[in-house]
Amino acid sequence: MATTGQQNRQGQQQGVQPNKTMEKRKPVFVKVDQLTPGTNGHTLIAKVLSSNVVVQKDRAASRNLRQTRIAECLVGDETGTILFTARNDQVDLMKPGDTVIFRNAKIDMFKGSMRLAVDKWGRIEVTDPANFVVKEDNNLSLVEYELVSVADE
Repeated sequence: MATTGQQNRQGQQQGVQPNKTMEKRKPVFVKVDQLTPGTNGHTLIAKVLSSNVVVQKDRAASRNLRQTRIAECLVGDETGTILFTARNDQVDLMKPGDTVIFRNAKIDMFKGSMRLAVDKWGRIEVTDPANFVVKEDNNLSLVEYELVSVADE
């Protein structure tokens, strides 16, 4: 039976509907105080309060001479604030006073505290100024978490 590969391709083609389009889901916006460790896929609107470049390296040794820049940016909404780790081109978008939309953001842990991050699967967009006052006395990045392993009984 040398035709099994051909039969599989035909079977796959029969189940495919070429004109069917994927419907996009509407994003569910979350507030800063709803963020929890180890989660991802968040969409939120926040104001940039501050942006401090913490790492700036030129990789002269590599062939493509790509520069590495990392900035810690304090962002927040009316429920609280969190530190966002901006990398490379993201650093240019994070100007204090601007309002940004984070799409498909995730929570990274750094030294036991939460950091908001957007990797290659997410996006950051600068948007119209938001009409909320940032609650600066609820910084989620100041809360320290401890990793606790639960043994199976």
